[in-house]
Amino acid sequence: MQRVYDFLRRHPAWVDGFWAVFLFGISMLSGAVQDTPGAASPAVITVLTLLLCLVIALRRRMPERMLVLAAGVGLAQLALDVEPVPADFALLVIVYTVAVSGPRWASRFALIGGLCASPLAQLRWPEKESSTAGNLALVVFLAVPFALAWVLGDSLRTRRAYFAQLEERAARLEREREAQAKVAVAAERARIARELHDVVAHNVSVMVVQADGAAYVLDTAPEQAKKALETISGTGRQALAEMRRLLGVLRTGEHQEGCEYVPQPDVEQLDELIEQCRTSGLPVDYKIEGTPRPLPSGVELTAYRIVQEALTNTRKHGGPNTGASVRLVYFDDGLGLLVEDDGKGAPHEHYEEGGADGQGHGLIGMRERVGMVGGTLDAGPRPGGGFRISALLPLKPAH
Repeated sequence: MQRVYDFLRRHPAWVDGFWAVFLFGISMLSGAVQDTPGAASPAVITVLTLLLCLVIALRRRMPERMLVLAAGVGLAQLALDVEPVPADFALLVIVYTVAVSGPRWASRFALIGGLCASPLAQLRWPEKESSTAGNLALVVFLAVPFALAWVLGDSLRTRRAYFAQLEERAARLEREREAQAKVAVAAERARIARELHDVVAHNVSVMVVQADGAAYVLDTAPEQAKKALETISGTGRQALAEMRRLLGVLRTGEHQEGCEYVPQPDVEQLDELIEQCRTSGLPVDYKIEGTPRPLPSGVELTAYRIVQEALTNTRKHGGPNTGASVRLVYFDDGLGLLVEDDGKGAPHEHYEEGGADGQGHGLIGMRERVGMVGGTLDAGPRPGGGFRISALLPLKPAH
């Protein structure tokens, strides 16, 4: 039965054609085309029957035209004195069809025409043996099927429109979810790009400085060159570990067992970072003011990356004999950062967004990080030389 039902749904025109032939056969067998005294000729009745069956066959393809054809056949029956035949069932069918899928004007026209068909038929062919009340009751009884057909069709139209609206809404929500997912992926990739920039810029600059120093003192101070090479090795391992953690986020396959990721750095690791800078030849004065306490992980990571980027820029662009200072201040409602250097490099070329060396990604990344935690950042050259970066990171209350 399910296969038959599916076949009928896939071939609605065949179904309508079958019912049209069936209705024509019923009309022929009922003797509707036989000669009746005072009635129209059998040929006329046959033609009208064929037209009504044509309404059934083509009702889905051209409902408005078939409605007009059905109305014309009904008027012709009244004019030619052709009493109702079984094929007049097509009038009910076309009223239902137009109410389901036709335009609004056709639906209203079908309803009015269907309600008028019964009283017009009773006026043209009254029941002689029935009283006026009986004829009136018969008019109402014959008009009910047309009204029910229209109500059923209009209800189905409303239901289809409702389901179409639900489908459209579901499709729109799916598109919005896909757009939000793409935005989230883009934001995550941007975050990873910032992390990679910080890791690579800092660690590679340390390795370059140490490699240059080792090459310079290789012959005169082998022990110092050995320490520099050890620093290069340790810094490289640290960079690889952090890059493995970040690139692991981009993996599309299954997570490999045994793959270890380095935890996100925090303010407690600033001591190691600053000691690494001192080892690479950059003197750094580091002070903590206020009472240290646990901070949100986002604030700690932001503070660490700001200090890391600032010291990296100092080492790369500050010039020879440059010193730096880092101040970490714990306020009641926030964390303050102040990183300064006395370098004599070219700050307008190396620190400002859009600079000549690195397209300004360092400060851009700082501002994005600070903005993500709702803080403020002030960066610019110091009077008399050097560069200053000041940031205030608010501590949001936990909800």
